[in-house]
Amino acid sequence: MSLEIIPETLKTLTLISDIIIVFVVLWFLFKIINNNYKLEKIRLFFKKRYLLFGFIVSLVATLGSLFYSEILKYTPCILCWWQRIFMYPQVLFFGFALIKKGNKMFNYPVILKTSNCDVIGYSSSCSETFFLSHSYITIPMMAMTAFILIIFLGLNMMKEDG
Repeated sequence: MSLEIIPETLKTLTLISDIIIVFVVLWFLFKIINNNYKLEKIRLFFKKRYLLFGFIVSLVATLGSLFYSEILKYTPCILCWWQRIFMYPQVLFFGFALIKKGNKMFNYPVILKTSNCDVIGYSSSCSETFFLSHSYITIPMMAMTAFILIIFLGLNMMKEDG
């Protein structure tokens, strides 16, 4: 298998995820104006599968970051390290919650913390762009998309049905 397929797959997944995020934001705005039964069914579908989707998103984000740093040898910047600190445990949280059937997973906070990139000199620059796809997809954008998806899933889980 050629290694080129992995970055292209990650870029495509980011694009699809960003489209979903835009859809969720538009759905929220539309819901304020009009209540739509079909949209509510979609929301409930994701609510019932919160742990599974959270696990998939966090696992792909974790494996993707490891692929870029360990296989393609892209040096992570300080922001990347902070994102990893908050993303990697999500795989364990969601994984254990799936095994234990724990529906209280959404109580764990999801925090996207940023840091000044110039704090430590051994890291690559946060402004270095290893690639640019679809005129906006970069590695930081991929990470932000994963965090936004997990946050949206958690907010959906917390929403009272009724």
